[in-house]
Amino acid sequence: MNSHSEQSYAVQPARLSAKRPWSWYRFFEKWKDFSFALPALLFLLVFTYYPLIYSIYISMTNWNMTRPIKKFVGMENYTKLLSGEELWKVLTVTFKYTVFDVFFTIVIGLGLALLFNSTSKIFNFLRAFVFMPYYISMVVAAMIFLWIFNAEYGLANYILQLAGFDPVAWMTNPNTALSALITVSLWKGVGFAMLLFIAGLRSIPVEYYEASSIDGATRWSQFRHITLPLLSPMTLFLIITNFIGSMQVFQSIDIMTNGGPLNATKAMVFWIYQMAFSDFRTGRASALVVIFFIIIITLTAIQLWISKKRVHYEG
Repeated sequence: MNSHSEQSYAVQPARLSAKRPWSWYRFFEKWKDFSFALPALLFLLVFTYYPLIYSIYISMTNWNMTRPIKKFVGMENYTKLLSGEELWKVLTVTFKYTVFDVFFTIVIGLGLALLFNSTSKIFNFLRAFVFMPYYISMVVAAMIFLWIFNAEYGLANYILQLAGFDPVAWMTNPNTALSALITVSLWKGVGFAMLLFIAGLRSIPVEYYEASSIDGATRWSQFRHITLPLLSPMTLFLIITNFIGSMQVFQSIDIMTNGGPLNATKAMVFWIYQMAFSDFRTGRASALVVIFFIIIITLTAIQLWISKKRVHYEG
């Protein structure tokens, strides 16, 4: 019995020594894989997480960029923003712009996808024509539509006058200025939505439509019960990306309306820019950034939660 136990004890160190090189090998392999992601992680740390943390710190001070002193004021900036009326007015403008922009981008993009979902040369040209504005910068697009919506010699009023209507002061009328900004965004964005929806349409198996036709389904029933459910992953992607992008609208406002008329187009990011670089109230602007960040994260999480039961993935 003793000899057997001595033999078992003698074998154990050999087994342990045999396992060590393999465990060290796996350890270095894991760190080697991690090292490939390290540059991207450092980039995120320096240009995303550090500015966010620093903004939270600045939001609790009264720094105004004209003096180096940063006096700690706690939650005072947040209290003044949340208790004031201007924040809620700006949020209303931002949400109004976002809702209309996202809705019409999805609807028009899907309509164009259904219309141009063909492999013929003429439809290839039309798809390229619709998608082309996506590559134009927002600055250039805003300058183009600044001329189109000009009250005196703009193309929009010229067409209205040809049709027998009175000219419209697009950019100086509070009732039409926001619509003009949404038009610019739609002109740029519907082409991208169209291409994504076309890709989604071509990924739907033809057998589904053939089987439903045999069962007597109409075109509307096929669209409602086959096309829309199977396009829901693409729709969710477009809703979330367009929602985040629309909430951060800035360039078109800065070039076309400057927040006017009568603050009718004053959105959140433009207000943050004004507060920080025109009024030099950097502490309060940072507090507004944190509030805006929380709003976007919360609403995006709600969209993802709602979509769990509404998004259908084939197979």
